[in-house]
Amino acid sequence: MRAWACVLAMLEDEPACVLVTVVAVEGSAPREAGARMVVDAGRRFHGTIGGGMLEYQTIEAAAANARAVQDGFRLERMSLGPDLGQCCGGRITLALETISRKRRAEVDRLARLEADGLFVTSMSIPENDAPSRRVVSDERCQLQDGARVLLKENTLYERFGNETTPVMLFGAGHVGKALVLALAPLPFSVIWIDNRAEVFPARVPANVRTVLATDPLHDAASTPAGADVLVMTHDHGLDLAIADVALRCRGIAGVGMIGSETKAARMRSRLLSAGHDAGLLDAAFRCPVGISGIASKLPAAIAASIAAELIMRRDHRSCVHKKRRTGLAGAVDAIG
Repeated sequence: MRAWACVLAMLEDEPACVLVTVVAVEGSAPREAGARMVVDAGRRFHGTIGGGMLEYQTIEAAAANARAVQDGFRLERMSLGPDLGQCCGGRITLALETISRKRRAEVDRLARLEADGLFVTSMSIPENDAPSRRVVSDERCQLQDGARVLLKENTLYERFGNETTPVMLFGAGHVGKALVLALAPLPFSVIWIDNRAEVFPARVPANVRTVLATDPLHDAASTPAGADVLVMTHDHGLDLAIADVALRCRGIAGVGMIGSETKAARMRSRLLSAGHDAGLLDAAFRCPVGISGIASKLPAAIAASIAAELIMRRDHRSCVHKKRRTGLAGAVDAIG
């Protein structure tokens, strides 16, 4: 969720709204630190902090703050137990930041930064005072290992913007169309490529950029490091050529292709004949793409399967990256 874009949109219609942020979690909780929602005086909201009675009571409190139209900030510490009708058993700290139209210029600036990518703010938080955020440099950022929020010595550090995983999607057929809708609310940035102008819909989700390709292989050769390549064109020969080119790109996350087990065997055989190493194909080529256990061949079901696999792969890479960073930091400390 682009928090500041939501705040800006609400301030178009309302004199004030409240940005709610999960600041800290102890034990089990329905959402992680950094989860956010924006609430107006009429209880309309965007985002979620986990639903249930926790979210219901928070919306009520935030709406009351918004109706007061008074810039301010406060922390709420809550136990997720019987008093809330929840059995998570943990404790959660929430920040409720009331934002009025007086801060419109600041909100507009933060929304523009958010649209451009990731950035971090710091804010001193003597409670009930009007908040003021400062954008901080990487050198002064206290957030570690991708954390989105940290409360330290009465200063709140927050990371905004979406850290997206690039996806190169070749093919705008039925499954391609279903997949861009499945990925719309998820942290992926999709480049959607086809050589047929008429197949693209008039509108696409905000995280999708369409490319009418005169030469899809040129686009495949330009696959950025870290990207997942998904191949589902109308032409099996083109599928093979795209996979062949993409697998030669350094640092890609992998290539996935829709198809039957028969198609998978043929594609693998031809990729081996094209000079690709069997170990590389085992690690980086997936056909049929998507999680196992879904038998339906409905485009939306296939898209759900692929989206689930992409989320699992993204989470796995994030976990591996965090472990490597932690191990490196430990090694540096040991040397020091």
